[in-house]
This record gives sequence, structure tokens and C-alpha cells, in this order.
Amino acid sequence: MHRFTAMLGALLFAAMPALSQTAPTPSGPARPAPATPAPPAAPATPPGRSAPPTALPRETGLFLGATLGVNGPPIRSGIVWRIYSDPQDGTDPAIIHTSELPTPIFSLDPGAYIVHATYGLAGATRRVVMGPNATTETLAINAGGLVLGAVINDVPIAPDRLSFNVYVPLGNDPEGRVVISGVRGGQLIRLPEGAYRIVSTYGDSNAIANADLRVEAGRVTEATLRHRAATVTLKLVAASGSEALANTSFSVLTPGGDTIREAIGAFPSMTLAEGEYIVIARNGGKVYTQEFSVRAGLDRDIEVIVK
Repeated sequence: MHRFTAMLGALLFAAMPALSQTAPTPSGPARPAPATPAPPAAPATPPGRSAPPTALPRETGLFLGATLGVNGPPIRSGIVWRIYSDPQDGTDPAIIHTSELPTPIFSLDPGAYIVHATYGLAGATRRVVMGPNATTETLAINAGGLVLGAVINDVPIAPDRLSFNVYVPLGNDPEGRVVISGVRGGQLIRLPEGAYRIVSTYGDSNAIANADLRVEAGRVTEATLRHRAATVTLKLVAASGSEALANTSFSVLTPGGDTIREAIGAFPSMTLAEGEYIVIARNGGKVYTQEFSVRAGLDRDIEVIVK
């Protein structure tokens, strides 16, 4: 019995390959399996170049404007804009853009910048961070305008004969620091809001007037200084009313002996402050002196008579 069972198992095991080879197949031609599409190949990167970044910085617009003071009118002219980088590594900011337009537009990459506006001697600075959208910034410049002039006995002095220096007081010194010098009459000066000392020189001698005033933001201040001076013409003559002698050198002194002005010529002119003076004339190796007075607004000839 056991021998029969073993023989039957051997016969079944030997018949299995034959059964698999004689298995029926479907009728008709065989259909190939559908092909799976391959993923698209990435574009080749040229040799020696790195792959392009996935995103590049996008420039955005920075719209700028300025006003005179916080609530003052917009500044329409005379302003200079400068855009600086804002490095975070301790290096100095580098200038990127400049403009003299009152309301410029700058195209900037996203990042931090320093905006500086100059209006005459006044200015304002602001740090601006640019993002993906346009930005508008309005800077308030605490500045005002100053126009200077002068008169003698209520008669205006020609602007080209005037020169002004502007000082900022320091401590008890009203002329502590010069802000601007050589300003002509009628010229508009743009200054930061604050107190100033104004010194006016009429002519090129000792005719000087001064005043203390305050410049307010958003306003133009017109100041008129009063001089007490006159212009005199010096002559060395043989007799009153006669023709002036050429090649004469003149020295004008105060009664205390301080020299105010020296000049050479037949009839030099000079503007002097009101007061008393001594003139010394030298000609041909001889010296002549004469005292004279200056009265405000009284221009006249001063004759030194040869004796």
C-alpha cells in the first residue's frame, strides 16, 4: 500500500511539466502591452555654467516726494535726491541713484535702502525696505527760505553792493559757526528751521550791519537790514574844486589810528560806516592829512588840499 502511494505521487510530479506545456492559449493574434511614457528630460545645462535660479529679484518702483515741514506745501524745485545701499556687514553705504526732480521714481530690487533728500542747507533721511510692491515715501524737511536786503535811510541798496554771511549761534557767541557766506542781496537761501545771526557788509570796507532772526519751516522770511554808511571819493587837489592829482596813495584811519582802507589812484571811492576819520595822502614824496566825517546816506567827495 505504501509502495503504491509513493509510485502514484512520482507519476503525478512527473506529469506536471507536461500539463503546463499543453495549457490552451487564447485564439487570435497577441496584443502587445501598452508602453508607459517616459518622463520629459530636463534641459541640458551648458558646460561651465550653473543652472539658472528658480526666481530672480523683481524691480519695484519707489515714488518719492518732500514737503516743507510736516504739514507744509510740497517742494517743487531745488531738491536733490540720493539713494544709498544699506549694507549689513559694516561697510559704507554706496550711492546708487541721484535725481534733481521734485518727485522722482526709482526702480529698485527688493531690499533695504537709505533715502536722503537735500534742500539747500537742509535735509532729511529715511531707511526704506522695498518688497514686491511699489512704495511711496514723503519726507518732511524742516526748512524755510530766507531772502536778505538792506537800506540806507529807507533807500534800498543795490543787491550787487551787498554781501551777507549767515551764522549759527553757539553758546554765548552769536557768530559761533558760519553756515553760508558771500550771499548776495535778493538771493533765496534755503536753511533748516532755527535761529541765525545775519551779518551784512555794504561795499568792501567797514560798513557792517547785523541782525538776529529765526527761520521757520514752510515759510520764506524776508529780512531787511539798516546800514548807516555812505560812499566817499578821495582826491588830492592843489585847490578846492581843481583836478585830482594822479599817482596818489591814500590811507583812511580811525581817530584811534586803526587803518580802515588803503587805495591808490587819482580819486578812489570807498563805502565807510558813519563816523569820524583821518585820511593820509602821499604824492611826490610828500604827505598830507585831513580829518573828515561820514554821515549815513550822504555820498560826497573828500578833498585833501595840498598846502
